[in-house]
Amino acid sequence: FYTLFFFFRVVSISTVFVNKTLLSDIDLDAPMFIALSQTLITALICYMKKSLSKLFPNKFRFPDVDIWDWYTVKAILPLSLLFTSMIATNNLCLKYASVAYYYIGRSLTTIFNVAFTYLILGEQTSKKCIACCALIIFGFWLGVDQENIAGSLSIPGFIFGILGSLSLSLFSIFTKKVLPKVNGEIWALSYANNVYASIILMPFMALNGELGQLYKYTRLTEIYFWSIIAVGGACGFTIGYFTTLQIKYTSALTHNISGTAKACAQTVLATYWYQETKSLLWWCSNLIVLIGSACYTWVKQIDMERRHRETVAYQKV
Repeated sequence: FYTLFFFFRVVSISTVFVNKTLLSDIDLDAPMFIALSQTLITALICYMKKSLSKLFPNKFRFPDVDIWDWYTVKAILPLSLLFTSMIATNNLCLKYASVAYYYIGRSLTTIFNVAFTYLILGEQTSKKCIACCALIIFGFWLGVDQENIAGSLSIPGFIFGILGSLSLSLFSIFTKKVLPKVNGEIWALSYANNVYASIILMPFMALNGELGQLYKYTRLTEIYFWSIIAVGGACGFTIGYFTTLQIKYTSALTHNISGTAKACAQTVLATYWYQETKSLLWWCSNLIVLIGSACYTWVKQIDMERRHRETVAYQKV
């Protein structure tokens, strides 16, 4: 369990820094192409493992799934739409905002998780949990205010950060619901999800004018460019695998809280790596979000244990 959390955080932080390099340091304004390269590489890795499982069934195993079967498409396509929205908005947030701000911009995931858990699953939230959510929102707005005062607030980064939080929350909830439809097979879900996402991203890439950007790009034949694209794709595959694994064995809430804790360490690394100086109140906003998220987790855990005890007592009677 703790090993899973550790690898998720290491891979997730690495992915954010690699994506920031892809979106800011290679002089290519093509965020949809970056997302497409990651989904295609992930789909290719899954296809390679599927092929190896047929050639060497004793050494490799891949679930028997037909991604073009209507039942599979119907079950996974809504999740793929959320997945596409999530990676697209995350990339756009990183394009317009710094890695340090990325934590603040994405801190509303828990809030959306509470809202959608009530709207979709009908689960009510206690007053203590709502108080924790209010603390998170306060920390979010304080961070935005400090970015604005420092003159570093990006409105597109702010908007895409909120949309990224919304997409991630829905993606986490629907992943938990969709996994049983593929018998809990992470490889099957990853394969189908990334193939569908690749198809969805292609027209968006064209509509965003990125085909012209790629045609004019002078570094398209450089080894460094394709190397960093390959690294980004490998990171995209790894983070997708560990994300699904964490949601499968824990919950959407645990995954979102884990992501918030990871983002705190990510912020500290980003300010050091990019040599950014932040105000005391800016750091307080990060701390408030972290405390609010931790308190929410603690209160939610107590509520879940209480409900479990009540359920057991009711069944005994």
